[in-house]
Amino acid sequence: MAAIDELSGSKKRKRDSSSLSKKGKPFGSKPAKFQSAGGSKKDPKSFKSKPVKTYDAFEKKKEPTTPREKRLAAKEMAEERKKKRKPNYNLEKELASLWEKMRRRNVSKEEKSKLISEALRRMNEKYLEIASSHVSARVLQTCIKYCSQTERETIFEALRPHFLTLSRKKYAVHLVNKLLDTATKKQLEAFISSLHGQVSSLLRHTVGSAVVDHAYQLAKGSQKQRLLMEMYSTELQLFKDLTLTNSGRLVDIISKLGLQKSSVLQHMTSVIQPILEKGILDYSIIHTCLLEYFTIADKSSATDVIQQLLPLLTQESSGIDEGMQASKKRKIKKIRTKIPLLVRMVSTRDGLKVGILCIKHGSAKERKKIVKGIKEHVRNLTLDQCGSVLLTCILSVVDDTKLVTKIIIDGLKAMLKELVLDRNGRLLLLQLLHPQCARYLGPENLACLASSVPSLCAQGEEEATSEEGSENRSQLDVDVPMMDIDKSGVSEKSMKIAIGGKKDPFIRRRELLVESGLAESLINTCIENANELLRSNFGKEVIFEVAVGGADGILQSLSDKLADLHKAIASLAALPKEEDDSKEEDHVFENFHSSRTIRKLILDSPSFAAILWKMALEGKCEMWAHGHSCKVVSAFLESKDSTVRNLSKLELQPLINRGVLKAPTGEQLKKKQA
Repeated sequence: MAAIDELSGSKKRKRDSSSLSKKGKPFGSKPAKFQSAGGSKKDPKSFKSKPVKTYDAFEKKKEPTTPREKRLAAKEMAEERKKKRKPNYNLEKELASLWEKMRRRNVSKEEKSKLISEALRRMNEKYLEIASSHVSARVLQTCIKYCSQTERETIFEALRPHFLTLSRKKYAVHLVNKLLDTATKKQLEAFISSLHGQVSSLLRHTVGSAVVDHAYQLAKGSQKQRLLMEMYSTELQLFKDLTLTNSGRLVDIISKLGLQKSSVLQHMTSVIQPILEKGILDYSIIHTCLLEYFTIADKSSATDVIQQLLPLLTQESSGIDEGMQASKKRKIKKIRTKIPLLVRMVSTRDGLKVGILCIKHGSAKERKKIVKGIKEHVRNLTLDQCGSVLLTCILSVVDDTKLVTKIIIDGLKAMLKELVLDRNGRLLLLQLLHPQCARYLGPENLACLASSVPSLCAQGEEEATSEEGSENRSQLDVDVPMMDIDKSGVSEKSMKIAIGGKKDPFIRRRELLVESGLAESLINTCIENANELLRSNFGKEVIFEVAVGGADGILQSLSDKLADLHKAIASLAALPKEEDDSKEEDHVFENFHSSRTIRKLILDSPSFAAILWKMALEGKCEMWAHGHSCKVVSAFLESKDSTVRNLSKLELQPLINRGVLKAPTGEQLKKKQA
């Protein structure tokens, strides 16, 4: 065995030596030192040896294995990328840490001012670079809000040459708006002057339009006029001195400056068209420009713009519902709703007028789309000052009463008590009960409802004259009382145009009010809350119109329900008079609002007067002949109905003879009977 092992070992050695002589040394061994035949070392300069790679050179970098190591590695990689991409990354990080301290609520004013000064010192006048960053721009906004006036002026002057550039940037636009909010009158004037010649181009920009509108809202009358006039003509855009005229309306400006109406119309069309194509219609300056455009536009131009506006009114954009709590970040995603453009436009008076013009001059199909688009926002519109006027226009124009009942009227039924007592919500009910009444709507709202495009209005009048008969025209005259039109300063002709629609106005009102069931629900609400409504400043008007049966006797088919309402009011009046002053509520005859409402009911509703006399006043007139209640008793003598006067004459004549009551003069009776 030993001999065999020795033999095998010798063979192995020979094989190894032969392999080395042919193939060289194994991988990883040190390089051999070559010698010459004489045994001396070879010159290293004459032999250029290549370095041999070791196994360590091929070894890869150790990869993270645990989740924590992976997170740290990803964080380091992100930090390195940010440093390469952002030159001011370290500065932004320092400013963010200072911002977290200065925005706390428990920080004192002195400490906050120190932090703000430190942040401004570290910025080192790099305001332009900082304003373009998502994070550092917020820091600069906070500094502008709380810093001193001197520091604020320094920032304003540093950014003043770059306002136009910053106004077009996504994050810097908020900084510019903050500077405008805190700007002095001189600074605001300087900013508006810097916008000269750039208003039209900025309004076409998705971000820059917000800056122009913000400056427009903060500006005074003459400054607003300068911003608007740049959109009217090329001459006004180039020559600044021409914009200093005091004329407000575009028609007056054209006549005063001698401009050509065709060139003005062409220039305004070139300005408005890109704005309509991009859908930038949320701003009041654009609404005002559109209204002025309609005053000079011919038939084809006005029709084209309205046809472009109508599809945009139903387009939706995400927004936060005001009725929900948006303060909690976790709930913001849940409460986001889609708000149509028409709902956003009515936040301004000029936007309301543009919306009314589109509704009135749109086709029946387009009106239906508009009504369907506001389905989810009926409640907010009803309680809004301008939104209620928009819904009033829809009730007066749209002929599809089934659709209006389904979307608007059914929504009103669920909140009748709230509407009756609300300043804006009652307008829709009063429009159905007594349409176009100046006492309720007021001159400003009537002017909005009567607004129309002159070039399209003339065509509408000709068609109405040729198609409609004398019966329809007489019915329009009944629905729009001349006395109310004279008070509002709106002509009868324009008021007819404001009503619009092909259906008879009285039939439309009856379908919306009576046939829909709204009138019955409204009467029940008035019966249940008669005491509260009579004493309310706004509710008294609704209960009065309901009790008299509405204009043109539209509620006469519900006479039994109206009799129940008369009895409910009379039962409140029949309650005994409380002489104790400690009582919270005074009698309905002595309350300021309720006594005057009952007096008007006696004068306008003989049936109510008869019920009230029998239930509350017969044999008790002498007790109520003093104070506010004397107006109620005297109303029986001033009534235009002879039955009511004869009913109370026997009991009230002795009071007149004794001087407790004053007899109405002949002129007063004539006025009541007229």
